[in-house]
Amino acid sequence: MSSNIAALLTRRGLNVLLLDMDVYAPSLQTYFNTSPDKWINDFLFEVADFDEVVYDLTNKVENFSEQFNHNENLRMGKLFVSFSNSSKNEIAKLDGAIRSDSSKVELLRKFIHIKEEMASKKNIDYIIIDTSPGIRYWSINSLAIADMILLSLKMDGIDIAGTRRMASEIYFTFMKLGVKSYLLLNRVAGYCLPPNLQGYSYTPESNYAVVLNEQSETIEKLKKDLAMDVMSSVPCYCDIQFDSREFMTVLKHPKHPFTAKMNELIDKIENLELTGDNE
Repeated sequence: MSSNIAALLTRRGLNVLLLDMDVYAPSLQTYFNTSPDKWINDFLFEVADFDEVVYDLTNKVENFSEQFNHNENLRMGKLFVSFSNSSKNEIAKLDGAIRSDSSKVELLRKFIHIKEEMASKKNIDYIIIDTSPGIRYWSINSLAIADMILLSLKMDGIDIAGTRRMASEIYFTFMKLGVKSYLLLNRVAGYCLPPNLQGYSYTPESNYAVVLNEQSETIEKLKKDLAMDVMSSVPCYCDIQFDSREFMTVLKHPKHPFTAKMNELIDKIENLELTGDNE
């Protein structure tokens, strides 16, 4: 989802920096089919300058220009991406670093450096940090420099229970410090209808309607318990979920409902900034 949001922002003429900080399960290099020479890990351990670990992938967005109406404004921003190394040795190295208090402080300074100095040099409008929601040191560092937190969760029991625990242990702390936090519900019911099986009569009063009602009640309770508003609810689009070649869906399929949802999400974020509600 973060890559699609970054792509749409770039399409709107904005400069975006996308960072893969899910260091225990990085995936962006696979998504973009890229083999970087240097990684964000190299910057964190002072093996490389930040400029060396950032890649200009604007061409990935430009390649989809033919999918859009020629009358549409085609002004293009820049898309920069920094990847995390998925090798076991690099992960072990990161684990070793966070056992030292001095290393923790230095690594946090690196994150601040990314936000305050390097972003301004490249005239970045948005920094999107893709990180795991778990209680990991890297996730906490990412939250520490964030102006806005979008807590994405799937609407299943395991994700919901994990979100409640993390909110009480981590997110409430940042919210008390004034960081705006929102729920981003992913794969909610409502788009993919169940198949009409032989001998099964589908009516609005069927089990499917019950599922929708229970989900609505769960969402309302989650909002109340976590004191977070829902920024957006993204349905489970089966055609995307099971697409083995899924890449930049918002650009490949600009008329898809998922694309409309992503555009609505971006509009809400930009409106929050304009009204000052994100300060």
